[in-house]
Formats: sequence, C-alpha cells, structure tokens
Amino acid sequence: MASAAEQLAANMNFGAFQKATELHKRILFTLMVLVVYRLGTYLPIPGIDAAAFAAAFQGQSQGILGMFNLFSGGAVERMAVFALNVGPYISASIIVQLLGAVYPPWEKLRKEGGEAGRKTLNQYTRYLTVVLAIVQAAAIAASLQASPGLVVNPGPFFSLSTIVTLTGGTMLLMWMGEQITSRGVGNGVSLIIFAGIVAGLPTGVMQLLTVMRTGQMSSFGGVMILVLAIAVIFAIVFMERSQRRILVQYPKRQQGNRMFGGESSFLPLKVNTAGVIPPIFASSLLLLPATAMGFLATANLPQWLQWMPGAVAQLQHGQPVFMIFYGALIVFFCFFYTSIVFNPDETAENLRKYGGFIPGISPGKRTAAYLDHVLTRLTVIGAAYIAAVCLLPEALIAFYKAPFYLGGTSILIVVSVTMDTVTQIQSHLLSHQYEGLIRKSRLRGGRER
Repeated sequence: MASAAEQLAANMNFGAFQKATELHKRILFTLMVLVVYRLGTYLPIPGIDAAAFAAAFQGQSQGILGMFNLFSGGAVERMAVFALNVGPYISASIIVQLLGAVYPPWEKLRKEGGEAGRKTLNQYTRYLTVVLAIVQAAAIAASLQASPGLVVNPGPFFSLSTIVTLTGGTMLLMWMGEQITSRGVGNGVSLIIFAGIVAGLPTGVMQLLTVMRTGQMSSFGGVMILVLAIAVIFAIVFMERSQRRILVQYPKRQQGNRMFGGESSFLPLKVNTAGVIPPIFASSLLLLPATAMGFLATANLPQWLQWMPGAVAQLQHGQPVFMIFYGALIVFFCFFYTSIVFNPDETAENLRKYGGFIPGISPGKRTAAYLDHVLTRLTVIGAAYIAAVCLLPEALIAFYKAPFYLGGTSILIVVSVTMDTVTQIQSHLLSHQYEGLIRKSRLRGGRER
C-alpha cells in the first residue's frame, strides 16, 4: 500500500500548482533575478573598445576563454560587468570545502560548529571570493592594456575601474544567487550558470545549421547528432538518479514496558558522487596551455621553446591527445573529489554512535572498509559514465565539425540543475498539500467540538 506522501505526490497536478500561490511568488522572483543577470551580460565595462575586443576574442574562443564565455552566457566575449560570472565564488567554495576536510580548525567548524560553524565557513568563502575576483580582474585589466587598440584610455584609472566593476559584478551575482536559494526555487548559483549556458543554445543551433548548410556536415549527420543528444540526456537523467542503497538496521531497545527501535533504513550512495566537478577541473587544466600560447603567439619564442606551439596544438578540442588526457583527468578527479566529499570512516563512526549497523558487517573498521569497497566500485561506473558523456562531443567535434557548444560539461550542468529545480518544485507542492490537509483536519476538529 502506498504511503501518505506517495499518495499526495500521485495527486499533484496543474490544479494543485494553481493553488500554490507561495510557489508562484518564488518562481516569479527567480525569473526576475535571472532577467537582471541576462541584462548584465550585455553591459560592457567602461573604457573598452567593444568592437576591437570582439575581433580579438575570436582568436581565443577555442581556449579556456571559450569555456568561460559559455558558462557566462556570452559575457566574456562582450567583456561585460558579469564577465567573471560566479567563477571566483565557485573556486572559493571548492577551496574552503577542501580545506574544511584537511585543515583542523576548519574541519572542527564543519563537523562540530553546527549552524554557526556553517555560517562562519560561508563568510570565509565570501572573503576569499573577493580576493580571487580582485586578482582575476587585475589580470584581465593588465591583459587588455597589453593588447593595443582594446582600451580607449589605458592607465591606472582604467585598471582601477575594471577591477571595481568586475569584482562588484561577481559579488552582485553571488548575492543574487543567495537570494534565489532563500527566496526562489532551486540552487541560485547553479541556476545562474544554467541560465548562461541555455542562453547560448540558439547560437549553438545556428552554428550547427551553418555547418550543415555549407556542406561540412550532411543532413543525416545533423539528425544523428540530435538523436544522440536526446539519448545522452536520457542517459544522464538515468545515471544521476541511480544509487546503491545499503541496508542499515537499528537494534530494538526496551524502555519500561515499551519496545523501541528495530527499524531499518537505507544509506544511499550515488553512482556519480563527484557531480560536474571532474570535467570542469579537467577542461580548465587542458585549455590553460592553449590560452597561454595564444597570448604568446606574437612574441618571438627562444629556439628551445619552438616545439611548444605544435605540442599545444594537440591539446585543442577534437584532437586525440586532448581526448586521452581529458578522459584520464576526468577519471582522476572523480576519485579525488569523491574521497573529499564522502568519508567512509566518518560515516561508519556516525552509524556506530546511533546504534546502526549493516547486516553481516561488524561496526567500526569493517563497516568503513565495506563502504569504501562499494563506493570505489560505484565511482568506477560513475567515472566511466562522465568520461563517456564528455568524450562523445569531442568525437563529434573531431569527425563531424560539431559546434563547441555541444560540450558534455554543459549538458551535465543543464540536466542536473533542471532535475534539482523540478525536485524542489515538487517538494513545495507536496508541502502545500500537507498544509492544506492540516487546515482541513483542524476545521473538522473545530466543527466536531
């Protein structure tokens, strides 16, 4: 027999959505913030020649700038106030999270600080975001002034205004993301990245149609890419929802004449614990040499560095060497990041404290070893799945000249954020139905009296 929650979930329909006025306000607020974000991607920073920069950007569009431009919704190619996007905030979050696992004072805050400790770490993340944004903005200002014709009036004032504008844009986006998380629907930072990627979808479709119209790709190839994209989306949904449920049993205990406990639950282990972090890290590392070489293209390299342009050329999208290193780095970061976010020893200790145990496995070290054994095999499957999703578009780029927009990382982000947002909307609808049932029961109780 279905539970009460399952029955409510089955009864959710458009009528239930119409009655959820609080959810309407949350969705409207989220959409308004995303519209403001999109407007900011079209406002260029002061003192820059937009036409000259757009022409110069074309030579760097296949490097790491191209990936940043994809995630920022085109703000980089327009050098807009949101050009840094939420990149510094994501980097700061990852650094704080990693230090929270290895730096004892922060580890204590994370484990024992509770809500106050979490707020303290969030504040450290904001401070580090400001520092990283200032450093990146200063590097951008220096690079712009080093290229002739891009800046109208080079000098200290331009550097200062660029640093203030780009840093302020990042901090505004961070605040907007937090507001979406608390007052809207979904994870705010993820939705901002999602909006940037989706905004480039028409451009990606036009690039694909242009390739087909010019004869570089057949119509059959274009249809196959569309079918393959749909199949990849279904595969991502299936794998992201897949998990291994480990049975956890709690012993019975007697208090007075009553018996408590004896319940069983499940410890869910996701197949893809690392999420989209591995392809993002791998792409950044591999595209960095190509971008650096692009900036040095006009310089006269010494004789002993003449080999670098040819070697770096092999690390471009669609090249076999790029795909080999890309796949290897994805697998490496899958295992590395999974080891950071899930600690088998800590999980086993928590189960032991609350009296839980896995049937057939002794509590303590045996449980930790079993969890590590299961998680390692799940990570092998997850790493193979992420590598396949990310390498498949690379093969399309190599053989069918598909546009760079069709990247595995962008597809992963779009699908994952969509699933998370839909889940939150369903949770709000379920909560609204529970509140309706509680009100009805109170009214009936009052009438009976």
